[in-house]
Amino acid sequence: MNILKIAAFSDGERGGNPAGVVIQPTLPADREMQAIAAELGFSETVFAMPQGQGWRVRYFSPEAEVPFCGHATIALGAALAMHYGDGDFPLQLNQASISVSGQYQAGRLSAALQSPPTRSAPVAAALLQEVLALFGLSPAQLSPELPPALIHAGADHLLLAVQERATLSAMRYSLGAGRDLMRRAGLTTILLLWAENRQCFHSRNAFAAGGVYEDPATGAATAALAGYLRDIGWEHGGHIEVIQGEDMGQRSCLHAAIPPEQGSSIRISGRARLMEPAH
Repeated sequence: MNILKIAAFSDGERGGNPAGVVIQPTLPADREMQAIAAELGFSETVFAMPQGQGWRVRYFSPEAEVPFCGHATIALGAALAMHYGDGDFPLQLNQASISVSGQYQAGRLSAALQSPPTRSAPVAAALLQEVLALFGLSPAQLSPELPPALIHAGADHLLLAVQERATLSAMRYSLGAGRDLMRRAGLTTILLLWAENRQCFHSRNAFAAGGVYEDPATGAATAALAGYLRDIGWEHGGHIEVIQGEDMGQRSCLHAAIPPEQGSSIRISGRARLMEPAH
């Protein structure tokens, strides 16, 4: 079995979020896919096989299957472009149908995905209190312009926007306590966010539910964030940039194009870089 290692949403030839990519005529058994993801240790590994005119796709973190992963989808789009040439590739996920486009030109990889539909809702007071306690935050540290929310674009996330960049840099939490809270609440990640301006954001994503302390780039959460900004009437001008992973030393750059229709798919794009293949 050939496993590609591709860092998605890279900042040129550095940074990005590594993902494992496995493309085969048939998908391995569930137990084998979970074992491969655990052995690689990346936040996600994506598995794809041909199905009709497109691809059947599943995503596994080191500890559990997840319904959708943006950075692994970008990595898959880059891998498909390497194998089959530039193009658009329909993807059938467990709970949604999406697409990814990939480009491989002069050794440079890039990809863009169309997310599942988006939605957002307020956070229940009891859950918000738990999450604030987990990160050692007070309500006074939160941004009044970007209220806490449950956000969705193929997976569920909880958004906490803070007023100061230093609060983002100081993010700390207990992995065990975070895992318990997030699994109980059905959250894929908890997204901490700081708005540099109306179109540029800095984020950190706690991914304890998947057994990973933090993700350096999270396309699914960025798509959900873009849908949330649309829902609250944020003046985004049709697109945003999210800088993630800086505090981990893995700077990543994610771009989101936001159409006006409420709940509609978000286009997430970025660079990718090929890491060494593993077997």
